[in-house]
Amino acid sequence: MNFLAHLHIAHHCHSDLMGNLLGDFVKGNPDTQFVPPIANGIRLHRYVDSFTDAHPMVKQCKSQFSAPHRRFAGIALDMFWDHCLARYWHRFHPHSLEQFVLSAQARVLSQQAATDDLPDRFVTVSTSMWQQDWLLSYQEFDNIHYALKRMSQRSARMAPLALCFSDLERHYSDFSTQFITWYPTLLAESARYHAQLIEVKAFDAD
Repeated sequence: MNFLAHLHIAHHCHSDLMGNLLGDFVKGNPDTQFVPPIANGIRLHRYVDSFTDAHPMVKQCKSQFSAPHRRFAGIALDMFWDHCLARYWHRFHPHSLEQFVLSAQARVLSQQAATDDLPDRFVTVSTSMWQQDWLLSYQEFDNIHYALKRMSQRSARMAPLALCFSDLERHYSDFSTQFITWYPTLLAESARYHAQLIEVKAFDAD
C-alpha cells in the first residue's frame, strides 16, 4: 500500500493519520519515540504492509510481472493499488476523494507542525505530497508511470522499476478486479488488528 491507502485505512480504523504515514520513515520501537496514538499508527502501517505482502492474491499478481523486473513488483503494485483506490474511491468512502484529501492534509500538516523530532525525510516527502497533489494525481494511470519513473531515478539499482509500468498496463483489468475484491478484506483485517492493539495497550495501562 502507498500513501493514499494508508491514509484511508487509518481513517477507516480511527487511527492516527500522521502515524500511518510515518510507517516507512521510522525504525525500531515506535513506543519509545512517539506518543501512543502516533506509535499505534506506525504499528498499523507495518501490519498493513506485512498483511499485503503475505497475501496470496498479491503474491499471484507479483508472479505475473516479467522476470527481469519482478523484484520491484511490490513497489509497483503499491502504487497501482493507490490508483485503484482513487479510481474506485466511491466504493469505499462516502465523501469525495477531494474532500478526503483536503481533510487529511489539514490534519496531518497541523500535527506535523506540532510534533518535534520528526524524520527530515518524512517532512520533505509529506510537504511535497500535499503541495504537488500526489494523492489526487493517482486517479490518472499515466501519473503512476510518472511516479515510477521518478522513483527509478533515485539510484542505478532502482532503474528497472520504471519498466514495471508495462506489466501494470498489460494486467490492468485483472489487477483492478483483484483489488476491488480484496481491499475490503484488508480493511476488515486492519480494523481488527487496530482494535486489538488498542485493547492490549489499554490493558497494559491498567
